[in-house]
Amino acid sequence: MAALDFRLFATGILDLHQQEELKQKNVKTYIEAAQFIREQGWYTENELACEVSQRYHTPYFDLNYFDVSSIKEELLKEKLSEKHQVLPLYLRGRTLFLATVNPSNVSAQEDFQFSTGYNVEYLCVEASKLHQAIETAYASEEGQLDLDDFDEQELSGIEVGEDKTEDTAETASNDDAPIIVYINKILLDAIRRGASDLHFEPYEKSYRIRFRIDGILHEVAAPPANLSTRLAARLKVMSRLDIAEKRKPQDGRIKLKISANKSIDFRVSTLPTLWGEKIVMRILDSSSAMLGIDVLGYEKEQKQLYLDALNKPQGMILVTGPTGSGKTVSLYTGLNILNTPERNISTAEDPVEINLDGINQVQISTKAGLTFAEALRSFLRQDPDIVMVGEIRDLETAEIAIKAAQTGHLVLSTLHTNSAAETLTRLLNMGVPSFNIASSVSLIIAQRLARRLCKHCKSPLETLPTDKELVEFGFTTEQLSELTLYEPVGCELCSAGFKGRVGIYEVMPISGDMASIIMREGNSLEIAAQAQKEQVPNLRQSGIRKAIAGLTSLGEVSRVTSY
Repeated sequence: MAALDFRLFATGILDLHQQEELKQKNVKTYIEAAQFIREQGWYTENELACEVSQRYHTPYFDLNYFDVSSIKEELLKEKLSEKHQVLPLYLRGRTLFLATVNPSNVSAQEDFQFSTGYNVEYLCVEASKLHQAIETAYASEEGQLDLDDFDEQELSGIEVGEDKTEDTAETASNDDAPIIVYINKILLDAIRRGASDLHFEPYEKSYRIRFRIDGILHEVAAPPANLSTRLAARLKVMSRLDIAEKRKPQDGRIKLKISANKSIDFRVSTLPTLWGEKIVMRILDSSSAMLGIDVLGYEKEQKQLYLDALNKPQGMILVTGPTGSGKTVSLYTGLNILNTPERNISTAEDPVEINLDGINQVQISTKAGLTFAEALRSFLRQDPDIVMVGEIRDLETAEIAIKAAQTGHLVLSTLHTNSAAETLTRLLNMGVPSFNIASSVSLIIAQRLARRLCKHCKSPLETLPTDKELVEFGFTTEQLSELTLYEPVGCELCSAGFKGRVGIYEVMPISGDMASIIMREGNSLEIAAQAQKEQVPNLRQSGIRKAIAGLTSLGEVSRVTSY
């Protein structure tokens, strides 16, 4: 990895005081430098990239509108990209265009020119987008995208776990080798297609494997039903579970090492059903925790409200939504912003999905007596600054979390409710005194994930609903003028017209008037009405903004915000 060249920031981008602060931070990469600059409020990532672009007379390029999978394989040079933190994008004639955050790095141009034989020019991009693009580009080069390139020996040789154990094909029987190859290919295919969950489901006369892609389940394979036991046994061996125990649910993890420097974690859950064990695997993507708040889909005002709440020395931030709505990513993003050497951060999670350096993460174990409440009590004896509770499930946990928020700690947690307003009444129904809620909760975020329209094939909606129908849906009369909405079409680059997901948020700060409603134990309808008076967009209104911006369809907004 190339050393960080502070000369980049000495061209008027940062003043002398800011440069000194950045040096003292001891950052090692431009990704870390850009994150620190963003956290200090000197520049947003986009402003920094545009400023560097202007100072070095280098064109700015938005990687959001570039398909990384379109990069020609002959241009990809993984070692050079890692060394210089650049990514080759495309050829124009005999000129190769490289994405970079540091146009002053001449050695990268020289190395790529020597390696490829092309002239090289730079394009300025945001640091986090470049980091994600490099991960995506070289993950595909490492074998996730071209499964047909794997032969049986290669697929069965994929390592499981931290070390080489009895689970590799070399120690398996010949009868099990085809099952090993088949399972490995299924797992790699799930990674390639961007699945979040895998479902292995046995029935009386059939067997079904499904992937959850962008929040929707798709059937991908139907192996013979008589393989049910062997498929379950292989998955349990990989997860370090008891293969003899078939009557009780079990939980485990898999670390799938697919190359020398790339591994993927899976969380595994087994459930005995009428015709065998159903196994569900969740792909744990550690890169999602490092995306940064700018790419999560918050509106500008919503992002500022979240950042303001994170910067408070005490109080409680609650994130709410159904399972799979992105609550964990929102919390981890906040924790990463707060994660500095000056702060002591502890989390209690069930389960711990993603490991975060610099944060003390505790795995809840009810069998061992380590509950959320017990973990919280221990945290408060360990001089914490910030505490994250995976979920507030009962009155005991809620009371300890609120006590922590009232005694100089910042507390982040989640609840399962439909809207921000209902979160407050849920706490009241648990038995938390109203004055404790009013004095401790500072911000509530309700969120959903909607499928993002494929930018390559989305099409303007030819026949719009009537104005009356749109107003009933939630549009304002101002939004109806020159309105363009889009619908999914479908192409070879997407799934039924959608690719990826976008967050829809309701970010509700607790104002004095809301606190008054809480104190007199008002219901969620009164709180929601007060939020509207204070111009806090609800989930439906936020979703409509995403539809008007062409990010998602009206049908998706209806699907994820109807409750």
